[in-house]
Amino acid sequence: MRMPARRQVLQAAALSVTGPAAGAGADLLEPESKGPPAGRGCVPPLGPVTVDPDDSRYQDLVRRGHKRYVGSPDYVRVVGSTEQVVQAVQEAVRDGGRVAVRSGGHCLENWVDDASIQVLIDLSGMTQVYYDPERNAFAVEGGADLEQVYRRLFLGWGVTIPAGWCPKVGAGGHFTGGGYGVLSRTHGLVVDHLYGIEVVVVDGAGRASAVVATRDSTGAERELWWAHTGGGGGNFGIVTRFWLRTPGVRGTDPSDLLPKAPASTIDFSCTWPWQGLNMDEEKFARLIRNHGEWCERNSAPGAPGTALYCDLTVARRATDVNLTVGQAHGPDAERLVEDYLTALGAGVGTPINVVRERKPWLTAALSGPNASKLYRLKAKSGYLRKRYDESQVQAIYRRLTAERDPELIIGSVGFASYGGKINTVAPSATAHGHRDAIMRVLFMSTWNDPAVDERYDNWLRALYRDVYRDTGGVPDPRDGAYINYPDNDLADPAHNTSGVPWHRLYYKDNYPRLQRAKSRWDPRNIFTHTLGIQP
Repeated sequence: MRMPARRQVLQAAALSVTGPAAGAGADLLEPESKGPPAGRGCVPPLGPVTVDPDDSRYQDLVRRGHKRYVGSPDYVRVVGSTEQVVQAVQEAVRDGGRVAVRSGGHCLENWVDDASIQVLIDLSGMTQVYYDPERNAFAVEGGADLEQVYRRLFLGWGVTIPAGWCPKVGAGGHFTGGGYGVLSRTHGLVVDHLYGIEVVVVDGAGRASAVVATRDSTGAERELWWAHTGGGGGNFGIVTRFWLRTPGVRGTDPSDLLPKAPASTIDFSCTWPWQGLNMDEEKFARLIRNHGEWCERNSAPGAPGTALYCDLTVARRATDVNLTVGQAHGPDAERLVEDYLTALGAGVGTPINVVRERKPWLTAALSGPNASKLYRLKAKSGYLRKRYDESQVQAIYRRLTAERDPELIIGSVGFASYGGKINTVAPSATAHGHRDAIMRVLFMSTWNDPAVDERYDNWLRALYRDVYRDTGGVPDPRDGAYINYPDNDLADPAHNTSGVPWHRLYYKDNYPRLQRAKSRWDPRNIFTHTLGIQP
């Protein structure tokens, strides 16, 4: 049964905030790695469990990800501790099997679920979130999802992190790609709060080991930490634990180590229907311009408007829906929402289906959808330092209003607010180098029938190519793209005719430094994929 088009637009908008130790050196962990505090009622970790194709659990484990991709590994290893991950990686390297890791669930490309993957390491048994007094930071195990992170940080200490809106997104991929969400304009990216990592790596001799590296480390160990502050998932090893602590905080009270969660938020949404407003090209362009101008006025670090996150999604005319969704917090939340919606509708018309709901923060944080598991999709991304020019908006209008492809379930372009606190960090301070954008753009097409995969891929490719025609079919490299919305097409010269390599778009000037870290920590290129960093 097909999902109603309007619901799919809402899901697409939600994807926009999801989409990879103390001391001077890295610690090579002893056989007993540090885990959550022991206490009465503690039980041994889950696993290791080896599940082969004849096991009744196999189909569930290879279908945990994106609906479009299903792998066929020789076996899945479900692990519950760092030691089990080291063992699993060592056995895979010994046997020559290509390895992939699943932390939470979906990847928007086939990096985890693909016929080339022979050993899938599943971190389902590693979901703990706790305060680690030894490192004076919060530990998040690599298999936790955002729902678990939000719930435990908030209920235990009243704190949170500025991560994505989809609660079932896995921390492992989300954190390593940068981690962006509705609170990022106020508090920065997740990686801006990343204190340390525990990661299983493989050296040049093929030996697997677990290493802890922090922002206080030096030399190669600090470079390993830095590489995980936006260098993308699946590139250097398997992260089994993250430690989070905001830079510059003092003291040992856990409730002061990360941003305080808001007491409440206002969630809002409304639609500007194509038919109901007789939305012509002039009104359509005005809607996008209004949103872009609002972002240009309200994305400076510290600006009052950074307490509001907004995402305008314009969709194919056949679905009759253009909508904005968002969330605001703080004492001026109601006024911020009112001012934004007024600015957005100027010269366009009065929206319908207007919803403004004040919610306790945790309720709001856990109410986001799990969009990528519902249908097949293709996604592309871009950042904007200023709003699109007239010709680019015209290109979007033409593709969304074309009457061909009448069976396309949905095609959309989402413009999410960015900037604020994110842009206070130097581009080289973390591996995430996009520190001057005011918007993040998400291009998506979605469908249900596997037989039309290529058709809908090509529809989205044509839209993307038209919007970026003046820069070779991809974003201007000064703007770039978001690695947590990976797009294999950017590494394909048939689709990227710009002469700008994919890694320049995702990492800007940070790629050579990432390569050096890769050479040091994964010289055999054990952990790789289509957009993998090369030694």
